[in-house]
Amino acid sequence: MENTGATVHTLIPEDAPFSPEQRAWLNGYLAGLLSADRLIVPTGAGAPAGVPLLVLYGSQTGTAERLAHLCGRDAAQRGYQARVMGMERFKEIEWLKETKVLAITSTYGDGDMPDNAQAFWDFLQSDQAPKLSQLQYSVLALGDTNYPQFCAAGIALDGRLEGLGARRVYPRVDCDLEYEVKAKEWMTASLGALNSGNSNSTLSDQPSALLQKAGLETIPAPVRAEPAQGRIAASRCLNGIGSAKETLHVEVDLSESDLTYETGDALGVVPTNCPEFVQEILDAAGLDGEEPVKLTDSVEQPLRLALLRHFELRPYLTNLPKSVTSAEDLIRPLSKLRPRLYSIASSSKTHPKLAHLTVGVVRYTLQDRPRKGVCSTFLADRVKPGSTVPVFVHSAPNFRLPSDGSRPLIMVGPGTGIAPFRAFLQERNTTGATGRNWLFFGDQHSATDFLYGEELLDWHSQGLLTRLDTAFSRDQEQKIYVQDRMIEHAAELWQWLEKGGYFFVCGDAARMAKDVDAALHRVCQIGGNLTPEAATEYVRQLRTDKRYCRDVY
Repeated sequence: MENTGATVHTLIPEDAPFSPEQRAWLNGYLAGLLSADRLIVPTGAGAPAGVPLLVLYGSQTGTAERLAHLCGRDAAQRGYQARVMGMERFKEIEWLKETKVLAITSTYGDGDMPDNAQAFWDFLQSDQAPKLSQLQYSVLALGDTNYPQFCAAGIALDGRLEGLGARRVYPRVDCDLEYEVKAKEWMTASLGALNSGNSNSTLSDQPSALLQKAGLETIPAPVRAEPAQGRIAASRCLNGIGSAKETLHVEVDLSESDLTYETGDALGVVPTNCPEFVQEILDAAGLDGEEPVKLTDSVEQPLRLALLRHFELRPYLTNLPKSVTSAEDLIRPLSKLRPRLYSIASSSKTHPKLAHLTVGVVRYTLQDRPRKGVCSTFLADRVKPGSTVPVFVHSAPNFRLPSDGSRPLIMVGPGTGIAPFRAFLQERNTTGATGRNWLFFGDQHSATDFLYGEELLDWHSQGLLTRLDTAFSRDQEQKIYVQDRMIEHAAELWQWLEKGGYFFVCGDAARMAKDVDAALHRVCQIGGNLTPEAATEYVRQLRTDKRYCRDVY
C-alpha cells in the first residue's frame, strides 16, 4: 500500500492468497476504509466512476439517517453517483431501473419498522411490489438486544428484498447499541462488494479475516464520545401518598460540561448496578470480588468493580450462578452495561443548561426476591442532589416542534410519556408561539398520579394549553385510556389535523403506541368520514410529512 499524500493506491498483489473476485473486493474495501476515515478519494483501477447507488434509510431517532449520509458520502468519494433517501420517499424511485441499493434501518418499538419506513414496507409486501432481479443490495440492521425482536425490521427487509429477486452482495450486519465499528465495516465492505459485483457466497470471509490473511489491519472507526458529568440539582417524587407508582422529577445541571440539547432530545444516563445485587451474585458464586478480570486486552479490574460498572446483570435475575469456577466464568454470559435514555422534560430555550427528567422507578418481585430497575433505582436510591452522574445528549431530530409556531399541536403522553410535551409547552410559552395546544394525559388515579398536574392546569387556565383531556384508568369501574378520549373527540381532533396540526405520541411502544395508532385511524374514519383504506393513506401521509411523530420505548 503506497500513500502518496493526496491519493491512496491500494494494491493487493496478484500472488496474494485470494481469488480474483476477493482481491478486487478487498482493494475496494481498503480504499473505502481509507477514504472514509481520511477523506481521501481513491483512484485507479476498479473505481466505479459514476455508477448510480441508492442509499435508503429507515430511521426513528436519527441514527440510521446519519449513518446513511455517512455511507453516501463515502460512496461518493469512491466514485459512485450516490443518492441518500428516506424510505418514505419510495414512490419517487424507479425501481426497475435501480441496480445497486444499500439499506440501513433501525427497529422500533416491539419489532416494528421505523415510522418513515412503514409505508415502504407495506408496498414491498403488496401486489404492486416489482420483481427486482436486476438489483444488488445489502442491509445494515440497527437494534437493541434488550428487546426480544432484535433487528427485526432489518431482518424482514433483507428477506423481502431477496424474495423479490434482488441479489445480496454482502451479508446483512446486525448491530447492537454499540454500532459504530460494525457499521463502518459494513459500509466499506458492502461498497467494495457492489464494486466487484460479487454475491455473498464468494465473500463469505468477514473483512477482518480477509485483511488478516493479507497481513493488514483495519483502521479503527470512531467511537462514541465519553459521557460528561452532570450534577443532580434536584430530585422529588411526583406521585401522591398511596400511589402504586413511584415517578421522579430529576433535574440535571449541565453547566459544568459543554453539553447542549434541543427540545425533544433525550438524556443518556450511565448508571452503576445495585451493590446489594452484586454481593448476592458474588455470594452465590463463592467469589470475594477481588479476583481480576479483563475488560479489554489492556484493561483489568477487580471483579466487584467490573460487575458494578461494566456489565448488564440481567442473566442473573432468574438463575443465580452456582457452578462457576472463576471470575471469567461469571462474566462470560454478561453483555456490556448500557446507558438508559430519558426524554428531556424541559425546553432548551427555557433551561439551556438544565435537563429535567421524568423517571418511572421500577421495583418488583421475581421468584420471591425483590428486584430493581438498574438506572431508575440508581437515580432514586444511590444518587443524591449534589452528586455527579455520567450523562450525554441523544439527539432526536425526528421529534421536534414545527418551525411554524402557528401550527396546532396534538400531544398524547400518558404516564412518563408526558416528559417531552412538558418541554414542548415550556418552549411554546417561552417563544410566544401562537399555535393551539391539545394534550391527552392518562395514568391510574387523578388524586395521586396526575404528573405535573398543577403546572398543566395552570397552563390550561392561562390559555397556553388550549385543551387538556385526561384519562385516569382506575378512577371508575370501566377503565378509560387516552385512546378512548381521542375517539370521543374524533370530530374536533380531525379538524385540528385538517388545519395543519402535528400529532405527537410518547410512551410505551408495546401497547399504548399501537392502541393510539389504531385510534388515530378511527379518528380519520369518524371525523373525516374516510374508508379504512383512505384513513390508512391519510395517516401514511402524516408520517411522510413528519406531522405524525413518535418517541416510544
